[in-house]
Amino acid sequence: MIEGRFSIIPAAYVLLLREADDGTEVLLQLRQNTGFMDGHWASAAAGHVEAGETASAAALREAREELGLTDADLHFVTAMQRTNGPEPIEQRIDFFFAARSWSGDPAIQEAAKAAELRWARLGELDALPGPVVPHERYVLDGLHARTLAPYVTFGFEPGRG
Repeated sequence: MIEGRFSIIPAAYVLLLREADDGTEVLLQLRQNTGFMDGHWASAAAGHVEAGETASAAALREAREELGLTDADLHFVTAMQRTNGPEPIEQRIDFFFAARSWSGDPAIQEAAKAAELRWARLGELDALPGPVVPHERYVLDGLHARTLAPYVTFGFEPGRG
């Protein structure tokens, strides 16, 4: 890291979506033992982009590692630049992908990190037995409202984002 500059950490998220009789559902996992947002619901598969890896390749890798999927038809949803406050040590760029078709049956592959998988209807996330990771909730709410832009920010002071 160059003195006085922050680093940017990339991550990829996979939102598995399906249509139900009463609306669109998303598959979420209940985080545990990760050290970040444990006890919160989150994307069923997500993780850091590794050196030399594209965001879409990372998304497919995470879907395989966390859910056991052998393939997914990914579509780019949004990129989110986020920070943790006015004096950030780092910033993050999150690439969100959605899939409405995939190969394999989603199942927890890392039981130490995910307590449960559950389909939840977009727009009714408050019915879950716990909160959703805030920046992911922002994306899911935007998907439901059909107001999500290709680039969004999260956590910046008003007027800076």
